[in-house]
Amino acid sequence: MRIFSIVAVAATNVLIGLRYIWLIRRGRISPALAMWVFFTIAVIGSLLTYLSEGEFGLLDNILNTADIALVGSVAIAIALWGDRSTRFSRFDLGCLGAVSGILIAWGVTRQHAVAHAAIQTILVIAYFPVVKRLWGSSRNTESFSMWIGLMLAPMFSLLSSQGTLATVYAVRAIVSTALLLVLMIRTELRTRRAPEG
Repeated sequence: MRIFSIVAVAATNVLIGLRYIWLIRRGRISPALAMWVFFTIAVIGSLLTYLSEGEFGLLDNILNTADIALVGSVAIAIALWGDRSTRFSRFDLGCLGAVSGILIAWGVTRQHAVAHAAIQTILVIAYFPVVKRLWGSSRNTESFSMWIGLMLAPMFSLLSSQGTLATVYAVRAIVSTALLLVLMIRTELRTRRAPEG
């Protein structure tokens, strides 16, 4: 089961990453750059915190390990090929300030529990820019297939996760992604109900 979990998570993330980058390059989706930058910062910090917590290796938290390549490559693709609406807004800059504050607190306290809570908070904050965009948008700027994949990968990872932090990481990802999918459905329904202009 462990091998299946590791292969399933890695393969899912590679497929998601390649598809997401292709959609960005083609201009078919416009994901928020700020969210993916936040993801990159937080995912790296989360893995470092996890590895320092105990005698764990990279494959013991395969989701976190695979997520580094995924979120980093998507952030680069958005920076290279994203449209102007994907750039940082004032709201995004405020979120970046909050992320910076959390990282500073982590560096000062050096307490593992505080660091872990801070990293998970960063990962939740990372959703704010896309939530804000979807909440006020007249169209869904995200890909359902990609976000469904982003919900499946943590489900697969639960089969091989070692330690509480790996489980918390996966469950947080499942809940956050599910809530984002609900918001995407809301945006789609609102768009369909809007009168033709």
